[in-house]
Amino acid sequence: MIRSAVDIQPACLGLYCGRVVLAVNGSLEVYGDCGVCPRGQRTDDNKICRECVGSPDRYDWLYLGFMAMLPLVLHWFFIEWYSGKKSSSALLQHITALFECSIAAIVTLLVSDPAGSLHIRSCKVKKLSDWYTMLYNPSPDYITTVHCTHEAVYPLYTIVFIYYAFCLVLMMLLRPFLVKKIACGLGKADRFKSIYAALYFFPVLTVLQAVGGGLLYYAFPYIILVLSLVTLAVYLSASEVESFKDLLVRKKRLVVLFSHWLLHAYGIISIPKLDKLEQDLPLLALVPAPAIFYLMTAKYTEPSRILSEGGNGH
Repeated sequence: MIRSAVDIQPACLGLYCGRVVLAVNGSLEVYGDCGVCPRGQRTDDNKICRECVGSPDRYDWLYLGFMAMLPLVLHWFFIEWYSGKKSSSALLQHITALFECSIAAIVTLLVSDPAGSLHIRSCKVKKLSDWYTMLYNPSPDYITTVHCTHEAVYPLYTIVFIYYAFCLVLMMLLRPFLVKKIACGLGKADRFKSIYAALYFFPVLTVLQAVGGGLLYYAFPYIILVLSLVTLAVYLSASEVESFKDLLVRKKRLVVLFSHWLLHAYGIISIPKLDKLEQDLPLLALVPAPAIFYLMTAKYTEPSRILSEGGNGH
């Protein structure tokens, strides 16, 4: 049934149910029945479905960047894990993984609305429930459920799935041929283990986004900081790095250190939801602090030294 703005309308129940604008006659809008909003729209304060015409803010882009980094970091981890110390193919595989994820990100933006452009239109995220509209379908008579599930955070929820799909397709098209050509230092059983690992972690990332996308949206800066600090400490400890001199022994250690510093900086910039980047720049001075603290105190926490001093005390 069609209603106009001058009709007396019953209340549109549900947090995310709205009325679609069917026609506009001058200053008069004609609405449909209360129900689900089409893709690319969300309800306003008057329960009217309005098209998403905004652009993602800086925090939204940082969130999308975090979700885009997850498969790349996992690719690099498993490539390094399975490449072996004597394999010369690891670097080329790292570059290929970066190429795959970069192309997947560009293609994802190009196919998103508006198609053919690297810009995307989006709805503003207002609260956590915007990510889980399926939990807020109303039941007016406690029997019949009015289904109003739609992507209120368009397109931040579904664009990640599209990106993962392109990453997987590009990996399957490029990586097997590359590995077969260059991974001569590995056995036949070990050559494709990094690809097999990706076939496991992509479904895990997909479920993580489907279930915890909203939680990740608000928590990802702290996740980056905590994980980057822990992994850096574990790496330095496992590599027996106890001084600045130990870092210079192998170039790989410096690469790992600078990579973690980039993650630190990314997490620090993501925490404050400020539109002006220059207000966050002084916080970047904290990026090297954890590594410096570790190197200054590592020699005092050496287990053999603690045990020897404990023995001398007795």
